[in-house]
Amino acid sequence: MGSITYVKLFRVETSSSWEWRIAVEAILVNGKKRLTGRIRVSGAKNSSLPVLAATLLAPGLSQVENVPKLKDLDTMSAVLSELGAKVVRDRSCIKVDASRLNGFEPDYELVRAMRASVLVMGPLLSRMGRVKISLPGGCAIGSRPIDLHLKGFAALGASIDMEHGAVEAKVNDVLRGDRIYLDFPSVGATENIMMAAVMARGTTVIENAAQEPEIVDLANILNAMGGKVRGAGTTVLRITGVDDLRPTSHMVIPDRVEAGTYMAAAAITQGDLIIDNVLSEHLKPMVAKLRESGVHIEENENSIRVACDRRPVGVDVKTMPYPGFPTDLQAQFMAFMTLCEGSSLITETVFENRFMHVSELCRMGANIRIDGRTALVQGQSELFGTNVRCTDLRAGAALVISALAAEGDTYIYDICHIDRGYEGIERKLAACGADIKRIDTEAVAHLNVI
Repeated sequence: MGSITYVKLFRVETSSSWEWRIAVEAILVNGKKRLTGRIRVSGAKNSSLPVLAATLLAPGLSQVENVPKLKDLDTMSAVLSELGAKVVRDRSCIKVDASRLNGFEPDYELVRAMRASVLVMGPLLSRMGRVKISLPGGCAIGSRPIDLHLKGFAALGASIDMEHGAVEAKVNDVLRGDRIYLDFPSVGATENIMMAAVMARGTTVIENAAQEPEIVDLANILNAMGGKVRGAGTTVLRITGVDDLRPTSHMVIPDRVEAGTYMAAAAITQGDLIIDNVLSEHLKPMVAKLRESGVHIEENENSIRVACDRRPVGVDVKTMPYPGFPTDLQAQFMAFMTLCEGSSLITETVFENRFMHVSELCRMGANIRIDGRTALVQGQSELFGTNVRCTDLRAGAALVISALAAEGDTYIYDICHIDRGYEGIERKLAACGADIKRIDTEAVAHLNVI
């Protein structure tokens, strides 16, 4: 979907009349400030979304804690509400009462706003026997079809019908376990098939399953509900169907992508930052590559210290499914590489359009050349503040990272993308020494003169 710019209308008095003007919300960063102190990571967005979807499986009141306050989570809450669940948020806790579901087709506008809306397909198919959903939206980072999701549902016995930009899946008899091989270890497909299979008759085996920590977190809540999911975190998942599930309470894991983003921010500013509420085993690729570049990393039980007192050196990175280097940290790491000594080669293997941030980084003085799915980054001695726009969630984070180290002011627009994945990013960074704030900027053009 296209980008959405936050705007406000306001009225000003001129010498002869009143006129309406547009104020555009942006993030303003004055760079060249070292990050020091401590910063706390929120719960994982990419875990909260499937976990909330899973609450649809169990009649009664479930409680999910450590949920970040993000627009995507607001959207998922709205999807659950529309399907008949009662959803209440109290700070970082979301309570979902799924006692009485009365719908199987989420609203088009909600689905088009967030790709993760498709994660309700598995739970609805399992509990309601039917689901109809529009093809999803989200960040424009490449082709992300749901064919693997549908392949899994069909293997379990669902009939699939696609027309007019929507897909409908129905259970004609009952869902039955089967052996399913995924052509690619898709996180979303693995999650959706898990939730569809958890109450299917017999045993479902998912081969070439995604191994991400978010898969393990989903398996944990399903098992707490009474499910029988084994092998989470490996390439083979074995799910033995049960007759019913019960509501439960669950604590979401920390957000490894947010943690990695702040690690890159600390390194690029040559700061000394302690990042709290992390699981370092989820961050091994980022830790390894930062150490290779010359950054000091100290791993503790629930925190990571990132310290850098000299100019790091460029290193090569290739994104891969977990446990490889995550595609969700590629843009942030590239931003860090732009100020490293020497050159680095960054290869993107997961999404074909995930270099859209490159042109904006180059506007700030970065030297990056793209050849297909490879980006050659030649480190520069300085970056310079300018006006830039976010093209997607992680690209927005990369622009913030670059702005922290750039000379002068950087105005970052289309920040709605950033708000989809980072809770209070400007507040957290400002508490660690960054000169960063959210502002309203007046557009050059104005509307109807009154």
